[in-house]
Amino acid sequence: MKNRTLYAVLMFVCIVGFWLFENFYTPATYSKPNGPETNAVEANLLPRSTTGEIVEHSFYTLSYSEPHEQAEWVAYTLKQEHLTYDDRERPYFIEDPKVSTKSADWRNYRGSGYDRGHLLPAGDRRFSEQAYNETFYTSNISPQNKDFNAGIWNRLEQQVRYWCKKEGELFVVTGGVLEEGLPQIGDEDVDVPRAYYKIVMKGSGDNTKVLAFLIPAEESQKPLQDFLVSVDEVEKRTGIDFFEKQPDAWQSRIESKVDAEGWKF
Repeated sequence: MKNRTLYAVLMFVCIVGFWLFENFYTPATYSKPNGPETNAVEANLLPRSTTGEIVEHSFYTLSYSEPHEQAEWVAYTLKQEHLTYDDRERPYFIEDPKVSTKSADWRNYRGSGYDRGHLLPAGDRRFSEQAYNETFYTSNISPQNKDFNAGIWNRLEQQVRYWCKKEGELFVVTGGVLEEGLPQIGDEDVDVPRAYYKIVMKGSGDNTKVLAFLIPAEESQKPLQDFLVSVDEVEKRTGIDFFEKQPDAWQSRIESKVDAEGWKF
């Protein structure tokens, strides 16, 4: 009888301990303020922030939208040397300590039926433990349908890696289309975008080439080319000026058309 009681008490303690760990433990930060590793995004390529909440991490930059509890855009560079297959231990999702209002808690996603979909893919940052871990800030995730996240969105991420491997350095900016009246999840009312965009740039000067994708947040077997739009179209849908620091002539030439020449699908 004593053994049974002791066993029951130990089981109860273990269950309570696990519940407390699961619900209240999170690491403080993944950032290293004085770390030697950095991969800053060129300021002249950054989009305009409609919220004024720009956050710079060592390996990407974002603009956080508190009303939507996620980033309106995440911008980063992808280089050939980033494309490694290092085996990384998957860390916890944690709130972004650099967001002044704090980013949404990951527990908002629990039981919602939606994936915690990365905007900057963790797979693009396996070359460094810090770079990899930084992608697990909740400022870098958005609620995504599971089939969309594992399907066409993943196909697009793999396509971008393929281009980087073949062409060299790319600049990427991505996010959900944040608008009024979106469905919400969790206690903090995290908005669920109905569509996502990704803008990919290669080259520089007169040799600059840009592709923009606008994809409904549902799985599709259609070719990625079917979701190509102009940068102007993405700007219209999101209200974001993506290349505001570029000359007007450059913007007119690059942003107004869809030009897939020189991009191998």
